[in-house]
Amino acid sequence: MVSGAGIEPSARFEPAYAGKMNTVEALGELAALDDPKVRAANEKRGDDHGINLSRLRALAKRIKTDQHLAEDLWATGETPARLLALLICRPRDFGADQLDAMLRETRAPKVNDWFVNYVAKKTPLAEELRLRWFDDPDPTVAAAAWSLTTVRVMKDAEGLDLSQLLDLIERDLATAPSRLQWSMNETLANIGIFHPEHRARAREIGERLQVLADYPTAPGCTSPFAPLWIDEIVRRRED
Repeated sequence: MVSGAGIEPSARFEPAYAGKMNTVEALGELAALDDPKVRAANEKRGDDHGINLSRLRALAKRIKTDQHLAEDLWATGETPARLLALLICRPRDFGADQLDAMLRETRAPKVNDWFVNYVAKKTPLAEELRLRWFDDPDPTVAAAAWSLTTVRVMKDAEGLDLSQLLDLIERDLATAPSRLQWSMNETLANIGIFHPEHRARAREIGERLQVLADYPTAPGCTSPFAPLWIDEIVRRRED
């Protein structure tokens, strides 16, 4: 069931199908995985949970896909439960309004990241949602639209006005809130990587704005600074 605020919990937390894990059992498994040391590390990044993600994925693998359980877990509002829900749900079973409401509730960074990558990018409604979210005043919602735009830039750019996208990035990237800025920067870099006719302009915008130029990058990893990102991935693709 869906309300304007998102997914409502079932009237009772009981197994939907014989042999399936129910919500109470799943929450108990999640509670057993909570580790205070992991929680302390995650909280520094804004994620309010204490579960090792490899162990969470193992639990999801054991449960397998279960849309009924996923919706009940999401309805709890708890970050661990929502992360598990995103791993066991069936993206195509959500409606557009349901996905819109869910996105607006994804404040924890990891929940937002997994929702965008595991659900929004996988639903057949992705393009409808991209257009719906693109000019949204909520930067978290707009950031999801830019992430979906990056997928189009990489895989199916027909119909996209790449010059207009660069105009918007040039105008707004430097002052955008961090989550939105990251997504817009990702689009900028991928325009430069996948569309050689726009590469020089994409690099020039990145050089001039200097967004993420000082971002700490581990050895062997690619910098998110757009000019470096573009050059490195183009080099790899050419090799």
